Amino acid sequence: MTDVDYMARVQAMERKLYRVAHALLWNDADCADAIQEAVVKGWLKRESLRNPEWLETWLTRILINECHNIQRKSRIKLLPLDEQIGLTDSSDFVEDVQLRDALRRLPEKYRLVLILHHLEGFSLDEMSDMLDVPVTRLKSRLHQARSRLRVQLTTGDDAHENA
Repeated sequence: MTDVDYMARVQAMERKLYRVAHALLWNDADCADAIQEAVVKGWLKRESLRNPEWLETWLTRILINECHNIQRKSRIKLLPLDEQIGLTDSSDFVEDVQLRDALRRLPEKYRLVLILHHLEGFSLDEMSDMLDVPVTRLKSRLHQARSRLRVQLTTGDDAHENA
């Protein structure tokens, strides 16, 4: 893959990368850091990508790892209250406020599969490679995530959140 191809494809993925990062971090500055790190790591390792068609899945996996790194680092720091509960000004990846709030209340493993599959259009096979989770488990998570989201949207109840 040429340098120009890599940069063009990364630019085409810009919004998708932001939405994935935002689903995990909820903070614009952290999202920008994670995306920048993922793009640089992808750039440095681009020759190791065996099939250029998998760039999107591969780079998204790198981004998810970077988001988790930032989450680990931020656990040590004390954040202002508005960032702890995930309030940011540009949470436009989901326009519907009720849906966005319901997604925020879901545990990460459910929120991530919903966003990757329904908003970003990744297939179960791509998500399996990306998250290193068997397809059968992803199907189960998607079913559980949809059920939890449906309950939250219809009742506003977080009863399933701790399960």
